[in-house]
Amino acid sequence: MRHPSLTRRGAVAVASLALASTAAFGSMASASTQAEPASTPVTINTPDGQLMSYVVNVDVANPGHTVVVENAVRRAGGVVVQSWPEIGVVVAHSTNGSFRQDVARAGGSFVESVGATRTVGVSEGTPAALGKNWNGASDYRKGAKKAANGDIEAETTPAGPSDPREGEQWDLRMIKADRAHTVTDGSRNVLVGVLDSGIDADHPDLVKNLDVANSVNCTDAGRPSTTGWESTTGWEPTTSDHGTHVAGTIAAARNGVGIVGVAPNVRLASVKVVNNDGFIYPEYAVCGFVEAGLKHMDVTNNSYYVDPFEFYCEDQPDQYAAKEAVRRAVTWSTRQGVVHAAAAGNSAHDLADKSSFKDTTSPDDQPASGQVSRTLNSGCEDIPTELDGVVTVSSLQSNPLGSQTSRLSSFSNRGLGKIDVAAPGSTILSTIVRDNGYGTKSGTSMASPHVAGVLALMKSVHPTWTPAQMIEKLRAQADDKACNAATGGPVCVGPVENNSYFGEGIVDALDAVS
Repeated sequence: MRHPSLTRRGAVAVASLALASTAAFGSMASASTQAEPASTPVTINTPDGQLMSYVVNVDVANPGHTVVVENAVRRAGGVVVQSWPEIGVVVAHSTNGSFRQDVARAGGSFVESVGATRTVGVSEGTPAALGKNWNGASDYRKGAKKAANGDIEAETTPAGPSDPREGEQWDLRMIKADRAHTVTDGSRNVLVGVLDSGIDADHPDLVKNLDVANSVNCTDAGRPSTTGWESTTGWEPTTSDHGTHVAGTIAAARNGVGIVGVAPNVRLASVKVVNNDGFIYPEYAVCGFVEAGLKHMDVTNNSYYVDPFEFYCEDQPDQYAAKEAVRRAVTWSTRQGVVHAAAAGNSAHDLADKSSFKDTTSPDDQPASGQVSRTLNSGCEDIPTELDGVVTVSSLQSNPLGSQTSRLSSFSNRGLGKIDVAAPGSTILSTIVRDNGYGTKSGTSMASPHVAGVLALMKSVHPTWTPAQMIEKLRAQADDKACNAATGGPVCVGPVENNSYFGEGIVDALDAVS
């Protein structure tokens, strides 16, 4: 989505990545969606001579099958840009207009699906140095694991003096983060990956908590930076301060300067998945999630949807393949112990009823004249927002009468059974790049990092909890917030315990550390 706005049930996906082979790249609609009307087709043209990007999903996620598919890519006139044998995904570039058909033919039953990841040519070109992951990656990643493998004693030092602008942070009070800080500011053993546009490396409120060694740039065609893990600066922001703002909400340091984050003592890794044009293509997101798992991050924040489609439909071959690649990456990283928070989206849609609206902004890497007003069905999902195992966060606006009378932000997506929890997202004060300063932004992008921060506090106190346990507790501890007439706007449905606006309620930082 050009530029991040922007989640799903608490259940962690457990489906095996050893997927049964299917038709090369035919329709993958589930039985539940086959009875529905088809989604509006979107043709991705791949003319001969134009460099296009593809994901090729392997039937079984293992090195042997992945090598077979890599060879099929080459025989089909493609270049292997990046292989992820952990999840059975190969990122390929090709100027062969019939690459999809040719690689399916060459790979046979080893190819589960293949699809173009963009509707336009590859602007960044094919990386000069190619092969599999950087040769030093495995040794580096072993060293990047958290020092403690067992229980880590929670830090319970009460908060120190307030930072100068902490009094302006109504959002921290709404989620009780100010009270949670009397128990802990978070553990240095906890690492939060900010999948976004980069983090300002010299901002005084972020520099203490920025983990340069575990930061990585994924926008070079979906390939992690290969110029040296600690020396590369590709993960820094170039055209957007969105990631810097998100990072401040999560973990701005308690240092007598500016503001304080929800978890001001945890570490931050910048995982850059937004390119200079503001796009987050599927191969970038796949790289980000896999790197989070490889680097043993504890939490990720995802304030975006994956371009070029706001909704990826299972009955569209290209969209299915891209969605499947991202789904595999999320599932695999979750199995490595990473818990993911993501924004619900800023289109004021009901995610539980895809027939109630049309997607009018996709594909967004085309000019408006090239976009399609798309009819959707339940097999069309906003990713990573609606993938299993990702915490979906809707946005609240401030209210002087207190959190329980706060309203859903007018822009926030909603949906019964879709939203997990709610958090502040309107007019949030945080760090920005300009003048190493501070500014306000609004969006579910700003709500999600509050939840990522609470998860980081929770992990600090309960270091052995799994992602599934953390999501279960996060939902159970949220403060119930009922539908009421004061919310206005679209109809809110569901009981106080779990409704379409607020899910299971307002996230509670104090309970998370209790």
